[in-house]
Amino acid sequence: MSIIHYFFLVFSVFAIASYILLAMISAVETIEYIKKNSFVNYKEILSSTFSPSISIIAPAYNESLNIVENVRSLLSSHYVNYDVIIVNDGSKDDSLSKLIQAYDLVQIDHLINEHIKTKPLRKGVYKSTNPAFDKLTVIDKENGGKADALNMGLNMSKNRYVACIDVDCLLLEDALQKMIKPFLESTDTKVIASGGVIRIANSCIVNDGKLLDINFPKTWLEQGQILEYLRAFLLGRMAWSRLNGLLVISGAFGLFDKKIAIDVGGYDTNTVGEDMEIIVRMRRHMEELKEKYKVAYIPDPLCWTEAPDNYKTFISQRNRWTRGTIETLRKHRKIAFNPKYRSLGLVSYPYWLIFERLAPIIEVAGILYFGILIALNEVRWDYALAFIILAYTFSVMFSIVAIFSEELTYHQYKKKSIGFKLIIIAFLEPFVIHPIILYSAIKGNINYYFYKKIEWGHMTRKGMTKA
Repeated sequence: MSIIHYFFLVFSVFAIASYILLAMISAVETIEYIKKNSFVNYKEILSSTFSPSISIIAPAYNESLNIVENVRSLLSSHYVNYDVIIVNDGSKDDSLSKLIQAYDLVQIDHLINEHIKTKPLRKGVYKSTNPAFDKLTVIDKENGGKADALNMGLNMSKNRYVACIDVDCLLLEDALQKMIKPFLESTDTKVIASGGVIRIANSCIVNDGKLLDINFPKTWLEQGQILEYLRAFLLGRMAWSRLNGLLVISGAFGLFDKKIAIDVGGYDTNTVGEDMEIIVRMRRHMEELKEKYKVAYIPDPLCWTEAPDNYKTFISQRNRWTRGTIETLRKHRKIAFNPKYRSLGLVSYPYWLIFERLAPIIEVAGILYFGILIALNEVRWDYALAFIILAYTFSVMFSIVAIFSEELTYHQYKKKSIGFKLIIIAFLEPFVIHPIILYSAIKGNINYYFYKKIEWGHMTRKGMTKA
Protein backbone atom coordinates (compact mmCIF):
# COMPACT_ATOMS: atom_id res chain seq x y z
CA MET A 1 0.00 0.00 0.00
CA SER A 2 2.81 2.44 0.85
CA ILE A 3 4.19 2.26 -2.71
CA ILE A 4 0.82 3.31 -4.09
CA HIS A 5 0.66 6.15 -1.55
CA TYR A 6 4.04 7.44 -2.68
CA PHE A 7 3.09 7.13 -6.36
CA PHE A 8 0.07 9.43 -5.97
CA LEU A 9 2.04 11.81 -3.75
CA VAL A 10 4.95 12.07 -6.18
CA PHE A 11 2.61 12.53 -9.14
CA SER A 12 0.72 15.31 -7.35
CA VAL A 13 3.92 17.10 -6.31
CA PHE A 14 5.31 16.99 -9.85
CA ALA A 15 2.00 18.14 -11.34
CA ILE A 16 1.75 21.12 -8.98
CA ALA A 17 5.43 21.98 -9.50
CA SER A 18 5.04 21.88 -13.28
CA TYR A 19 1.99 24.17 -13.19
CA ILE A 20 3.82 26.67 -10.99
CA LEU A 21 6.90 26.60 -13.22
CA LEU A 22 4.85 27.07 -16.38
CA ALA A 23 2.93 29.95 -14.79
CA MET A 24 6.18 31.69 -13.86
CA ILE A 25 7.63 31.25 -17.35
CA SER A 26 4.35 32.48 -18.85
CA ALA A 27 4.46 35.60 -16.70
CA VAL A 28 7.98 36.44 -17.87
CA GLU A 29 7.09 35.79 -21.51
CA THR A 30 3.90 37.85 -21.33
CA ILE A 31 5.66 40.83 -19.75
CA GLU A 32 8.39 40.72 -22.39
CA TYR A 33 5.83 40.42 -25.18
CA ILE A 34 3.80 43.40 -23.97
CA LYS A 35 6.90 45.57 -23.56
CA LYS A 36 8.33 44.64 -26.94
CA ASN A 37 5.08 45.05 -28.86
CA SER A 38 4.10 48.33 -27.25
CA PHE A 39 6.50 49.97 -29.72
CA VAL A 40 5.22 48.11 -32.80
CA ASN A 41 3.36 50.11 -35.43
CA TYR A 42 0.95 47.50 -36.74
CA LYS A 43 -0.39 49.99 -39.30
CA GLU A 44 2.86 49.60 -41.24
CA ILE A 45 2.33 45.84 -41.44
CA LEU A 46 -1.29 46.04 -42.49
CA SER A 47 -0.82 48.88 -45.00
CA SER A 48 2.27 47.57 -46.78
CA THR A 49 1.69 45.84 -50.12
CA PHE A 50 4.85 43.85 -49.37
CA SER A 51 3.16 42.10 -46.45
CA PRO A 52 3.22 38.31 -46.89
CA SER A 53 0.17 36.87 -48.63
CA ILE A 54 -2.29 34.96 -46.45
CA SER A 55 -5.30 32.79 -47.24
CA ILE A 56 -7.94 32.42 -44.52
CA ILE A 57 -9.39 28.90 -44.82
CA ALA A 58 -12.69 28.31 -43.03
CA PRO A 59 -14.49 24.94 -43.28
CA ALA A 60 -18.26 25.14 -42.88
CA TYR A 61 -20.76 22.37 -42.22
CA ASN A 62 -24.40 23.27 -41.50
CA GLU A 63 -23.46 26.76 -40.29
CA SER A 64 -26.52 28.49 -41.75
CA LEU A 65 -27.31 30.33 -38.53
CA ASN A 66 -24.07 32.35 -38.48
CA ILE A 67 -22.48 31.86 -41.90
CA VAL A 68 -23.21 35.28 -43.45
CA GLU A 69 -22.21 37.22 -40.33
CA ASN A 70 -19.06 35.20 -39.81
CA VAL A 71 -17.89 35.55 -43.40
CA ARG A 72 -18.41 39.30 -43.07
CA SER A 73 -16.12 39.18 -40.04
CA LEU A 74 -13.42 37.39 -42.03
CA LEU A 75 -13.70 39.97 -44.81
CA SER A 76 -13.31 42.84 -42.32
CA SER A 77 -9.61 42.37 -41.64
CA HIS A 78 -7.41 45.45 -41.94
CA TYR A 79 -4.65 43.35 -43.48
CA VAL A 80 -3.94 44.13 -47.16
CA ASN A 81 -2.65 41.00 -48.84
CA TYR A 82 -5.14 38.26 -47.99
CA ASP A 83 -8.12 36.33 -49.30
CA VAL A 84 -10.86 34.21 -47.74
CA ILE A 85 -11.64 30.63 -48.78
CA ILE A 86 -14.88 29.19 -47.39
CA VAL A 87 -15.09 25.41 -47.85
CA ASN A 88 -18.71 24.28 -47.66
CA ASP A 89 -18.17 20.68 -46.61
CA GLY A 90 -21.34 19.08 -47.95
CA SER A 91 -23.70 21.07 -45.74
CA LYS A 92 -27.27 19.78 -45.65
CA ASP A 93 -28.77 23.13 -44.68
CA ASP A 94 -29.07 26.35 -46.70
CA SER A 95 -25.55 27.64 -45.93
CA LEU A 96 -24.55 27.76 -49.60
CA SER A 97 -27.71 29.49 -50.80
CA LYS A 98 -27.38 32.11 -48.06
CA LEU A 99 -23.79 32.80 -49.12
CA ILE A 100 -24.79 33.02 -52.80
CA GLN A 101 -27.52 35.52 -52.01
CA ALA A 102 -25.58 37.63 -49.49
CA TYR A 103 -22.35 37.90 -51.49
CA ASP A 104 -23.60 37.81 -55.10
CA LEU A 105 -21.80 34.55 -55.85
CA VAL A 106 -21.67 32.87 -59.24
CA GLN A 107 -20.14 29.54 -60.17
CA ILE A 108 -16.82 29.72 -62.04
CA ASP A 109 -14.41 27.31 -63.69
CA HIS A 110 -11.36 26.91 -61.50
CA LEU A 111 -8.48 24.45 -61.56
CA ILE A 112 -7.50 23.21 -58.10
CA ASN A 113 -4.01 21.78 -57.65
CA GLU A 114 -4.51 18.50 -55.84
CA HIS A 115 -1.40 18.50 -53.65
CA ILE A 116 -3.44 16.57 -51.06
CA LYS A 117 -6.14 14.01 -51.87
CA THR A 118 -9.61 15.20 -50.83
CA LYS A 119 -13.27 14.47 -51.41
CA PRO A 120 -14.40 15.81 -54.82
CA LEU A 121 -16.25 19.02 -55.53
CA ARG A 122 -20.04 18.92 -55.30
CA LYS A 123 -21.36 22.04 -57.05
CA GLY A 124 -18.01 23.70 -57.62
CA VAL A 125 -16.21 26.98 -56.94
CA TYR A 126 -17.92 30.35 -56.53
CA LYS A 127 -16.74 33.97 -56.77
CA SER A 128 -18.60 37.22 -56.23
CA THR A 129 -19.71 39.56 -59.01
CA ASN A 130 -19.47 42.39 -56.49
CA PRO A 131 -15.95 43.95 -56.41
CA ALA A 132 -16.40 44.61 -52.67
CA PHE A 133 -16.21 40.85 -52.10
CA ASP A 134 -13.35 40.16 -54.49
CA LYS A 135 -11.32 38.50 -51.73
CA LEU A 136 -13.97 35.81 -51.16
CA THR A 137 -13.95 32.33 -52.71
CA VAL A 138 -16.49 29.66 -51.78
CA ILE A 139 -15.87 25.98 -52.51
CA ASP A 140 -18.74 23.50 -52.35
CA LYS A 141 -17.50 19.92 -51.91
CA GLU A 142 -18.73 16.54 -50.79
CA ASN A 143 -18.65 15.98 -47.04
CA GLY A 144 -15.33 14.64 -45.80
CA GLY A 145 -14.96 16.21 -42.37
CA LYS A 146 -13.11 19.26 -41.11
CA ALA A 147 -9.61 17.97 -41.93
CA ASP A 148 -10.62 17.12 -45.50
CA ALA A 149 -12.17 20.57 -45.94
CA LEU A 150 -8.97 22.24 -44.68
CA ASN A 151 -6.94 20.16 -47.13
CA MET A 152 -9.18 21.37 -49.95
CA GLY A 153 -8.43 24.91 -48.83
CA LEU A 154 -4.69 24.18 -48.83
CA ASN A 155 -5.02 22.92 -52.40
CA MET A 156 -6.98 26.00 -53.41
CA SER A 157 -4.74 28.60 -51.80
CA LYS A 158 -2.08 30.32 -53.86
CA ASN A 159 -0.67 32.32 -50.96
CA ARG A 160 2.45 31.67 -48.90
CA TYR A 161 0.67 31.39 -45.56
CA VAL A 162 -2.69 29.97 -44.55
CA ALA A 163 -4.79 30.92 -41.55
CA CYS A 164 -7.02 27.98 -40.66
CA ILE A 165 -10.05 29.06 -38.68
CA ASP A 166 -13.44 27.75 -37.59
CA VAL A 167 -16.05 29.60 -39.62
CA ASP A 168 -18.10 30.27 -36.47
CA CYS A 169 -15.22 32.25 -34.97
CA LEU A 170 -15.16 36.02 -34.83
CA LEU A 171 -11.75 37.25 -36.00
CA LEU A 172 -10.63 40.67 -34.80
CA GLU A 173 -9.60 43.18 -37.43
CA ASP A 174 -5.90 43.26 -36.50
CA ALA A 175 -5.54 39.50 -35.98
CA LEU A 176 -3.62 38.73 -39.18
CA GLN A 177 -0.94 41.38 -38.73
CA LYS A 178 -0.30 40.22 -35.17
CA MET A 179 -0.16 36.56 -36.18
CA ILE A 180 2.18 37.20 -39.12
CA LYS A 181 4.61 39.22 -37.01
CA PRO A 182 6.65 36.22 -35.70
CA PHE A 183 7.19 35.09 -39.31
CA LEU A 184 8.52 38.55 -40.22
CA GLU A 185 10.81 38.80 -37.20
CA SER A 186 12.41 35.39 -37.66
CA THR A 187 15.93 35.38 -39.10
CA ASP A 188 17.95 32.23 -38.41
CA THR A 189 14.98 30.26 -37.02
CA LYS A 190 12.11 29.33 -39.31
CA VAL A 191 8.63 29.92 -37.89
CA ILE A 192 6.38 27.12 -39.14
CA ALA A 193 3.18 28.12 -37.35
CA SER A 194 1.72 30.60 -34.90
CA GLY A 195 -1.31 30.43 -32.66
CA GLY A 196 -3.35 32.97 -30.77
CA VAL A 197 -5.59 33.28 -27.74
CA ILE A 198 -9.15 32.08 -28.13
CA ARG A 199 -11.87 33.78 -26.07
CA ILE A 200 -15.49 32.76 -25.51
CA ALA A 201 -18.10 34.91 -27.24
CA ASN A 202 -21.22 33.52 -25.55
CA SER A 203 -23.53 36.45 -24.62
CA CYS A 204 -21.29 38.96 -26.41
CA ILE A 205 -22.91 41.46 -28.78
CA VAL A 206 -21.94 41.21 -32.47
CA ASN A 207 -22.99 43.33 -35.43
CA ASP A 208 -21.81 43.21 -39.06
CA GLY A 209 -19.06 40.79 -38.14
CA LYS A 210 -17.67 43.04 -35.40
CA LEU A 211 -17.50 42.49 -31.65
CA LEU A 212 -19.34 45.41 -30.08
CA ASP A 213 -19.80 44.45 -26.45
CA ILE A 214 -18.18 41.79 -24.25
CA ASN A 215 -20.63 40.29 -21.78
CA PHE A 216 -20.27 37.60 -19.15
CA PRO A 217 -22.41 34.50 -19.83
CA LYS A 218 -25.03 33.46 -17.29
CA THR A 219 -24.49 29.73 -16.79
CA TRP A 220 -21.81 28.15 -14.63
CA LEU A 221 -20.74 25.91 -17.51
CA GLU A 222 -19.96 28.82 -19.82
CA GLN A 223 -18.32 30.82 -17.03
CA GLY A 224 -16.19 27.82 -16.09
CA GLN A 225 -14.96 27.52 -19.66
CA ILE A 226 -13.90 31.18 -19.64
CA LEU A 227 -11.80 30.47 -16.56
CA GLU A 228 -10.42 27.31 -18.11
CA TYR A 229 -9.38 29.16 -21.29
CA LEU A 230 -7.67 31.88 -19.23
CA ARG A 231 -5.59 29.25 -17.41
CA ALA A 232 -4.72 27.32 -20.55
CA PHE A 233 -3.78 30.28 -22.73
CA LEU A 234 -2.32 32.76 -20.24
CA LEU A 235 -0.55 30.35 -17.87
CA GLY A 236 0.25 27.44 -20.16
CA ARG A 237 0.80 28.11 -23.82
CA MET A 238 2.85 31.26 -23.29
CA ALA A 239 5.36 29.16 -21.36
CA TRP A 240 5.49 26.43 -23.98
CA SER A 241 6.01 29.09 -26.64
CA ARG A 242 9.06 30.41 -24.78
CA LEU A 243 10.35 26.84 -24.38
CA ASN A 244 9.53 26.17 -28.06
CA GLY A 245 7.54 23.19 -26.91
CA LEU A 246 4.01 23.85 -28.17
CA LEU A 247 2.32 20.66 -29.36
CA VAL A 248 -1.01 22.18 -30.25
CA ILE A 249 -2.44 25.30 -31.83
CA SER A 250 -6.18 25.66 -31.37
CA GLY A 251 -8.12 24.53 -34.40
CA ALA A 252 -10.23 27.64 -33.98
CA PHE A 253 -7.42 29.88 -35.31
CA GLY A 254 -3.86 29.18 -36.40
CA LEU A 255 -1.45 30.50 -39.03
CA PHE A 256 0.79 28.09 -40.95
CA ASP A 257 3.59 28.03 -43.48
CA LYS A 258 1.62 26.46 -46.33
CA LYS A 259 4.57 24.74 -48.00
CA ILE A 260 5.50 22.83 -44.85
CA ALA A 261 1.86 21.94 -44.17
CA ILE A 262 1.62 20.48 -47.68
CA ASP A 263 5.04 18.80 -47.46
CA VAL A 264 3.88 16.78 -44.44
CA GLY A 265 0.68 15.75 -46.22
CA GLY A 266 -1.79 18.28 -44.86
CA TYR A 267 -4.32 17.49 -42.17
CA ASP A 268 -4.87 13.90 -41.11
CA THR A 269 -8.43 12.86 -41.95
CA ASN A 270 -8.19 9.76 -39.74
CA THR A 271 -8.14 11.60 -36.43
CA VAL A 272 -10.55 13.80 -34.51
CA GLY A 273 -7.62 15.86 -33.20
CA GLU A 274 -6.34 17.18 -36.51
CA ASP A 275 -5.23 20.52 -35.03
CA MET A 276 -2.80 18.90 -32.58
CA GLU A 277 -1.69 16.15 -34.97
CA ILE A 278 -0.55 18.46 -37.76
CA ILE A 279 1.56 20.55 -35.37
CA VAL A 280 3.28 17.44 -33.99
CA ARG A 281 3.85 16.16 -37.54
CA MET A 282 5.25 19.49 -38.74
CA ARG A 283 7.57 19.66 -35.73
CA ARG A 284 8.67 16.08 -36.24
CA HIS A 285 9.35 16.85 -39.90
CA MET A 286 11.57 19.82 -39.01
CA GLU A 287 13.42 17.80 -36.35
CA GLU A 288 14.15 15.05 -38.86
CA LEU A 289 15.43 17.64 -41.33
CA LYS A 290 17.59 19.01 -38.47
CA GLU A 291 16.45 22.56 -39.23
CA LYS A 292 16.01 25.30 -36.63
CA TYR A 293 12.33 26.12 -36.27
CA LYS A 294 9.74 27.59 -33.93
CA VAL A 295 6.02 27.38 -33.26
CA ALA A 296 5.07 30.86 -32.08
CA TYR A 297 2.24 31.99 -29.86
CA ILE A 298 0.48 35.36 -29.62
CA PRO A 299 -1.14 36.18 -26.24
CA ASP A 300 -3.38 38.94 -27.61
CA PRO A 301 -7.10 38.03 -27.68
CA LEU A 302 -7.52 37.71 -31.46
CA CYS A 303 -10.39 35.30 -31.96
CA TRP A 304 -13.73 34.82 -30.21
CA THR A 305 -15.79 31.65 -30.53
CA GLU A 306 -19.05 30.17 -29.31
CA ALA A 307 -18.51 27.56 -26.60
CA PRO A 308 -20.86 24.75 -25.53
CA ASP A 309 -23.68 26.00 -23.32
CA ASN A 310 -25.07 22.61 -22.30
CA TYR A 311 -23.49 19.57 -20.70
CA LYS A 312 -24.27 17.15 -23.54
CA THR A 313 -22.37 19.23 -26.11
CA PHE A 314 -19.61 20.01 -23.63
CA ILE A 315 -19.05 16.31 -22.85
CA SER A 316 -19.02 15.49 -26.57
CA GLN A 317 -16.40 18.19 -27.21
CA ARG A 318 -14.09 17.09 -24.38
CA ASN A 319 -14.56 13.44 -25.34
CA ARG A 320 -13.30 14.34 -28.82
CA TRP A 321 -10.34 16.32 -27.43
CA THR A 322 -9.33 13.28 -25.36
CA ARG A 323 -9.55 10.91 -28.31
CA GLY A 324 -7.60 13.33 -30.48
CA THR A 325 -4.82 13.54 -27.90
CA ILE A 326 -4.62 9.76 -27.61
CA GLU A 327 -4.52 9.33 -31.39
CA THR A 328 -1.80 11.93 -31.87
CA LEU A 329 0.46 10.69 -29.09
CA ARG A 330 0.03 7.10 -30.22
CA LYS A 331 0.70 7.89 -33.87
CA HIS A 332 3.89 9.79 -32.99
CA ARG A 333 5.06 7.56 -30.13
CA LYS A 334 8.45 7.27 -31.84
CA ILE A 335 9.14 10.77 -30.50
CA ALA A 336 8.64 9.76 -26.86
CA PHE A 337 11.79 10.08 -24.72
CA ASN A 338 13.85 10.01 -27.93
CA PRO A 339 16.91 12.31 -27.73
CA LYS A 340 16.95 12.49 -31.52
CA TYR A 341 13.95 14.84 -31.24
CA ARG A 342 15.61 16.99 -28.56
CA SER A 343 13.15 18.96 -26.39
CA LEU A 344 10.22 17.70 -28.45
CA GLY A 345 10.97 14.12 -27.43
CA LEU A 346 12.44 14.73 -23.98
CA VAL A 347 10.20 17.51 -22.62
CA SER A 348 7.05 18.28 -24.62
CA TYR A 349 5.94 14.76 -25.46
CA PRO A 350 6.56 13.34 -21.94
CA TYR A 351 4.72 16.26 -20.34
CA TRP A 352 1.73 15.85 -22.62
CA LEU A 353 1.74 12.09 -22.09
CA ILE A 354 1.91 12.23 -18.29
CA PHE A 355 0.06 15.41 -17.34
CA GLU A 356 -2.50 15.59 -20.16
CA ARG A 357 -3.03 12.07 -21.49
CA LEU A 358 -2.63 10.03 -18.29
CA ALA A 359 -3.63 12.59 -15.64
CA PRO A 360 -7.42 11.90 -15.77
CA ILE A 361 -6.82 8.15 -15.52
CA ILE A 362 -4.46 8.60 -12.57
CA GLU A 363 -6.92 10.96 -10.87
CA VAL A 364 -9.80 8.49 -11.20
CA ALA A 365 -7.53 5.67 -10.03
CA GLY A 366 -6.67 7.79 -6.99
CA ILE A 367 -10.35 8.37 -6.19
CA LEU A 368 -11.10 4.65 -6.48
CA TYR A 369 -8.09 3.80 -4.33
CA PHE A 370 -9.24 6.30 -1.71
CA GLY A 371 -12.67 4.64 -1.74
CA ILE A 372 -11.07 1.25 -1.16
CA LEU A 373 -9.10 2.62 1.78
CA ILE A 374 -12.31 4.04 3.28
CA ALA A 375 -14.02 0.67 2.88
CA LEU A 376 -11.08 -1.06 4.57
CA ASN A 377 -10.98 1.60 7.31
CA GLU A 378 -7.32 2.30 6.53
CA VAL A 379 -7.54 6.04 5.91
CA ARG A 380 -5.29 8.39 7.88
CA TRP A 381 -7.83 11.19 7.92
CA ASP A 382 -5.40 13.84 9.11
CA TYR A 383 -3.17 13.23 6.07
CA ALA A 384 -6.13 12.71 3.73
CA LEU A 385 -7.84 15.97 4.70
CA ALA A 386 -4.56 17.88 4.50
CA PHE A 387 -3.98 16.53 0.98
CA ILE A 388 -7.53 17.34 -0.16
CA ILE A 389 -7.33 20.87 1.25
CA LEU A 390 -3.95 21.40 -0.41
CA ALA A 391 -5.22 20.20 -3.80
CA TYR A 392 -8.36 22.33 -3.61
CA THR A 393 -6.47 25.42 -2.42
CA PHE A 394 -3.90 25.10 -5.20
CA SER A 395 -6.65 24.69 -7.81
CA VAL A 396 -8.44 27.83 -6.61
CA MET A 397 -5.27 29.90 -6.27
CA PHE A 398 -4.04 28.87 -9.72
CA SER A 399 -7.35 30.03 -11.20
CA ILE A 400 -7.17 33.31 -9.29
CA VAL A 401 -3.65 33.90 -10.63
CA ALA A 402 -5.05 33.43 -14.16
CA ILE A 403 -7.83 35.93 -13.40
CA PHE A 404 -5.37 38.53 -12.12
CA SER A 405 -3.10 37.90 -15.11
CA GLU A 406 -6.03 38.72 -17.38
CA GLU A 407 -6.92 41.82 -15.35
CA LEU A 408 -3.33 43.13 -15.43
CA THR A 409 -2.73 42.47 -19.13
CA TYR A 410 -5.58 42.43 -21.64
CA HIS A 411 -8.54 43.08 -19.30
CA GLN A 412 -11.23 42.10 -21.79
CA TYR A 413 -13.97 41.76 -19.16
CA LYS A 414 -14.29 45.39 -18.12
CA LYS A 415 -17.83 45.42 -16.77
CA LYS A 416 -18.38 45.81 -13.07
CA SER A 417 -18.30 42.66 -10.90
CA ILE A 418 -17.16 40.24 -13.65
CA GLY A 419 -13.80 39.75 -11.94
CA PHE A 420 -15.58 38.97 -8.67
CA LYS A 421 -17.86 36.48 -10.46
CA LEU A 422 -14.82 34.75 -11.96
CA ILE A 423 -13.29 34.39 -8.49
CA ILE A 424 -16.54 32.79 -7.26
CA ILE A 425 -16.38 30.36 -10.20
CA ALA A 426 -12.77 29.58 -9.23
CA PHE A 427 -14.05 28.33 -5.86
CA LEU A 428 -16.96 26.39 -7.39
CA GLU A 429 -15.27 24.94 -10.48
CA PRO A 430 -13.57 21.96 -8.75
CA PHE A 431 -17.05 20.75 -7.73
CA VAL A 432 -19.30 21.72 -10.66
CA ILE A 433 -17.07 21.71 -13.79
CA HIS A 434 -14.02 19.56 -13.13
CA PRO A 435 -15.97 16.33 -12.45
CA ILE A 436 -17.65 16.72 -15.85
CA ILE A 437 -14.25 17.22 -17.53
CA LEU A 438 -12.95 14.14 -15.74
CA TYR A 439 -15.99 12.10 -16.80
CA SER A 440 -15.57 13.27 -20.42
CA ALA A 441 -11.89 12.27 -20.44
CA ILE A 442 -12.62 8.79 -19.10
CA LYS A 443 -15.47 8.39 -21.58
CA GLY A 444 -13.07 9.47 -24.34
CA ASN A 445 -10.63 6.74 -23.32
CA ILE A 446 -13.41 4.14 -23.30
CA ASN A 447 -14.70 5.31 -26.69
CA TYR A 448 -11.22 5.21 -28.18
CA TYR A 449 -10.37 1.69 -27.06
CA PHE A 450 -13.79 0.06 -27.44
CA TYR A 451 -15.54 2.04 -30.18
CA LYS A 452 -13.15 2.44 -33.10
CA LYS A 453 -15.47 4.32 -35.44
CA ILE A 454 -14.28 7.91 -35.75
CA GLU A 455 -16.91 10.51 -34.95
CA TRP A 456 -15.94 14.18 -34.94
CA GLY A 457 -19.03 15.22 -33.03
CA HIS A 458 -21.36 18.13 -33.67
CA MET A 459 -22.01 21.32 -31.80
CA THR A 460 -25.38 22.93 -32.25
CA ARG A 461 -24.87 26.64 -32.81
CA LYS A 462 -27.28 29.12 -31.28
CA GLY A 463 -25.64 32.11 -32.88
CA MET A 464 -23.87 35.06 -31.33
CA THR A 465 -26.10 37.76 -29.90
CA LYS A 466 -26.69 40.48 -32.50
CA ALA A 467 -27.14 44.14 -31.75
